[in-house]
Amino acid sequence: MVVRICALPIARVFAWIAIVLLATAAAFSAGQTPAASDVPPKTDVDGVAPAPPERPEIPIALVLPLDSEAYARAADAVRAGFLAAAEAAGERASCLVIGHGDNGVVGAFEAAQAAGARVVVGPLVRDDLKAIGQSALDLPYTIALNQMEDGAMASPRIYTFALGVESDARVIARRMRDTAAQNVLIVGGETPLMKRFAGAFATSWLLEGGGAPNALPFDAAPDALTALKRNVIKSNADAILLALDGASAVRGKPYLGTVTTYASGLVFERQTPATLRDLDGLTIVEIPWLATPDAPELAGLPRRDYGNAALERLYALGVDAFRVAQAFRFGPPDHFTLDGATGRLTLAEGRQFMREGRLAIYRAGQLVPLDGGR
Repeated sequence: MVVRICALPIARVFAWIAIVLLATAAAFSAGQTPAASDVPPKTDVDGVAPAPPERPEIPIALVLPLDSEAYARAADAVRAGFLAAAEAAGERASCLVIGHGDNGVVGAFEAAQAAGARVVVGPLVRDDLKAIGQSALDLPYTIALNQMEDGAMASPRIYTFALGVESDARVIARRMRDTAAQNVLIVGGETPLMKRFAGAFATSWLLEGGGAPNALPFDAAPDALTALKRNVIKSNADAILLALDGASAVRGKPYLGTVTTYASGLVFERQTPATLRDLDGLTIVEIPWLATPDAPELAGLPRRDYGNAALERLYALGVDAFRVAQAFRFGPPDHFTLDGATGRLTLAEGRQFMREGRLAIYRAGQLVPLDGGR
């Protein structure tokens, strides 16, 4: 009797199990799957739940001082060019923009790391680059948009790509050599940028085999300008480097006579018709974006008219920065050359991108390419 009482529930249990198994088999044969609540969670062999899925990576992060009062306009121009190039390439969704304020660059780079960025483009400001170079961050590959200070320590993952006057100085020195200039004169100002420009030119000129250039200081006083004109004539110079900022260059150029004169286009921000007349005959090194805007290699890249040459150069810097960053998505390239918006770019020793702008000359109030732009 005891056996019969216990056997009955057991038989019913097996009957119910059979029914469930038959229903499950029917569901699978009909193309259905059990509800998620009916399926036990997967576990490893030791009964431990599997690791969560890996965090998705952001291919490229752009870090700029967008919240800095001093640098916001410049940073916004770089961002606009960068995103325009990304949009043209169909890669806008692959880019993350991270803005920061003064003294906030390290936190911005930490945010890029947290987002899983493979490549970071930035910083833009030299002091911010110094801060990143001295930090203990385990950096992804980084394309800095400025130059490291001489002797500054930097991570082996930092590469530099900058709009520097040093590259323009090299182009001018080579042009003077190609035109057989012998007696070279530097008319220079006292600003740090112009001292860098003059120093870079002197070094390049000596490396090109030229003799030590003569130098004359610039003073905007009327008597000093008259004296400058006399001293230029006495120097018998056959080529002049005008190492002055935009306003001083416009003031001093008419006092240099007919001697072939060169300058960096980076010093000119706005040119009025009167300014252009004063610069007539001046040869400059300018970025292709401004010197040869109809060049085939620039076709299809969106443009923005800032009415300001300095901001348009920064926009072009952003355009090329995206194209450089693309080449680093799977590690640094062995070789890299690009005919870009800012010039011909080449990855050189020291993890720096050498930039060669285009030669152009002011003629009758217009900037026109010189010798096909090279």
